[in-house]
Amino acid sequence: MDFLLEDKTVLVSGSYRGTGFTIAQQFAHLGAKVIIHAHTSDQLADVDLKPFAGAVIGDLGTAEGIEAVIEQFKRDYSTLDVLVNNYGIAMGGNLDSLSYEDWHTLYDHNLVSVAQLSQHLLPLLKASSQGRIINLGTIGSTRPNARMPHYYAAKGALANFTVSLAKTLKGTGITVNLVSPGLIRTAEVEARFTETARKRGWGETFEEAESKLTEAYFDNPMERFATREDVAAAVIFLASAQAGFINAQNIRVDGGALDIV
Repeated sequence: MDFLLEDKTVLVSGSYRGTGFTIAQQFAHLGAKVIIHAHTSDQLADVDLKPFAGAVIGDLGTAEGIEAVIEQFKRDYSTLDVLVNNYGIAMGGNLDSLSYEDWHTLYDHNLVSVAQLSQHLLPLLKASSQGRIINLGTIGSTRPNARMPHYYAAKGALANFTVSLAKTLKGTGITVNLVSPGLIRTAEVEARFTETARKRGWGETFEEAESKLTEAYFDNPMERFATREDVAAAVIFLASAQAGFINAQNIRVDGGALDIV
């Protein structure tokens, strides 16, 4: 299947590492011109930039950083076909311990950054014949936990914004969708849960303990955590020419953990 992504210009926020980097790699493998993003130049020091068309730098948790990213992109690139708003942060905490600043921090990083990038890059996206905005959320926006209410609230607002933006862009041909993974097996997640498994006597490696970890923390019929490639595959398809009539949707990449139809 030809996704018709060759020579398409793609910006992936938060893509110097982790799931965002995997998403950027997958686009590059399909011939897209991918611009990756980091908050500081130091974060790019060990990144192989050869597969990519370039990079933009700026802290998306601040107004100044967002403006810097937008200005760099508009200065250096004349087209944009796909905007992947991958960047976001989580922060621990319970309701009784969260400050005013904690709430604003999570909203700034997980929602405001997405809204600002989308708003200011829309003129370029509107000129594309295959314009796509793909936001990265979490299944917690549908089924939040008691912990981290500020994180889940911000991601819930992102889900709402995704639909609102899709309606705003009526008639432009641009689709806007949300990809909501469950637990992703990133290096950080693997390290944290491997330590948990050792303490509970479930095994010395993540592979040994994955079935028990899944049952305890991410119960789903596939009996495993999501991989970064699982998430990237959903993003790639939503960016493709074949997904042109999929719009304003929340695509859950959770192995069936949420039994909601």
